[in-house]
Amino acid sequence: MVSSDQRRRQLAREKYERQQQRRDAARRKTKRRNVIVASALAVALAAGAAAYASVGLAGDDSTTDAAAPSPSKAADPCGKPAPGAPSKKTWKKEPEMSVDTSAAYAMKLETTCGDIGIKLDAAKAPHTVNSFGFLAGEKFFDHSKCHRLVDEGIYVLQCGDPTGTGSGTPGYTIPDENLKDPRLKGDVYPAGTVAMANRYDGKSDKTRNSGGSQFFLVYQDSKLPPNYTPFGTVTSGMDVLKKIAAAGSKPEPSTGNTAPNATVVIDRATVSKS
Repeated sequence: MVSSDQRRRQLAREKYERQQQRRDAARRKTKRRNVIVASALAVALAAGAAAYASVGLAGDDSTTDAAAPSPSKAADPCGKPAPGAPSKKTWKKEPEMSVDTSAAYAMKLETTCGDIGIKLDAAKAPHTVNSFGFLAGEKFFDHSKCHRLVDEGIYVLQCGDPTGTGSGTPGYTIPDENLKDPRLKGDVYPAGTVAMANRYDGKSDKTRNSGGSQFFLVYQDSKLPPNYTPFGTVTSGMDVLKKIAAAGSKPEPSTGNTAPNATVVIDRATVSKS
């Protein structure tokens, strides 16, 4: 016969065990969520892994659906795109090097949300700046959407793909550069950094040196492994990026992107030398 005191102790023990089970489950869920954020990071900055992106960013894993936040929504703060169609040009090889590493270069993105000015670092990332000068001259970026906004874990707006899918490239790749930039302290890409997306999978060196045309603009300090070429710094237009970020993002199951709610289109991109 179980006494009332023993029964109370038994119930208390069972309650404690249930609490521990819930805590363990919560820790496992948090761990899974962190893994997914890390995977999303790798995918969000990959220039061509569309299928992998679908798994990492679209919330297909049913075990994490409850933990995944609902996409935020806000009024579109941006204007209508200028008339014109995205580029369909591709090239078989990287353009011939013509950049002057001793000169100052700047890129201007005229977007539907406002202008963004960027100082380019030709001395530390000559191949990247040379490629961007070439692509801008070919109007490759004109009329292209910024197709991905990441606003959890890392804080970046990704652009540079005329297809708007996250899988577009100029047809060639460029080498990784400037990965030991002293500004990347503690594996943090500071707000205002402009860096290359690539297909590096974090495992095989064969997937390095895989940047193309896609790049990302960091609008808030973001902890990232130093695998993505930093080649520029935002000099004007951080308010534009903040405005885009404030409007939130939405999942696109067809591409695996988390597209900005704002209509972010690069009407015109130019690179100038001074």
